[in-house]
Amino acid sequence: MKAYQIKIELVGSKPLIWRRIIIPSDVTFNYLHNIIQYSMGWLDYHLFEFEIKKENLRITNDDEAVDEYRYYEKKYKNKNIDVLIKLKPENNELIVAKAILKTTVKSPLRIKIDTYLEKYKYINYVYDFGDYWQHKIKLEKIVDDYKFGYATIIDGNGTCPPEDVGGIDGYNRFLKAWNDPNDPEHEETRVWGESQHYIPFNIKFFNDALKICCAPKKVK
Repeated sequence: MKAYQIKIELVGSKPLIWRRIIIPSDVTFNYLHNIIQYSMGWLDYHLFEFEIKKENLRITNDDEAVDEYRYYEKKYKNKNIDVLIKLKPENNELIVAKAILKTTVKSPLRIKIDTYLEKYKYINYVYDFGDYWQHKIKLEKIVDDYKFGYATIIDGNGTCPPEDVGGIDGYNRFLKAWNDPNDPEHEETRVWGESQHYIPFNIKFFNDALKICCAPKKVK
């Protein structure tokens, strides 16, 4: 089976939090999202998006954004919005439509990763638009003889931040209190971190979770 060896890096983390994974090539962006969630240690509480900048493409589970794009795409299909704006400069909807249609927005459920990953080598992924966790996904090599139908973590480092900790800056404050017994917020931070399943990265534990939870569904 054809597969990809990819490296996922949490941008801004120091020391760098990363995972190296082999993933079947014939899977969707939604499956890749699941792999990122389980391999990094996120809990899948929030919205996410993949960004293909060179194609002005956003792939997201934000259904409102997808529906909004589809609405304006259908309404203004085969129409020149710039001309319409010149004719009706007071029409705010036209201005909104032009801004929205600059970036194609699609659902991750049926779009495969293979074309984009092989063509561009890098894909950006953001999880939680509030904390704004940016991940860089890099294609390291193509594997032609992968024997499994699921993803496998082959290496990695670092514990995933807790959900809703406040982004990179919040995570750095969390780590300071977590690691310093003399910090006035140490005990409170420990209790909260444990309630958020803040546990060290364990490759066997995470791989077991991938096998159980992330069996890919092929897109025909």
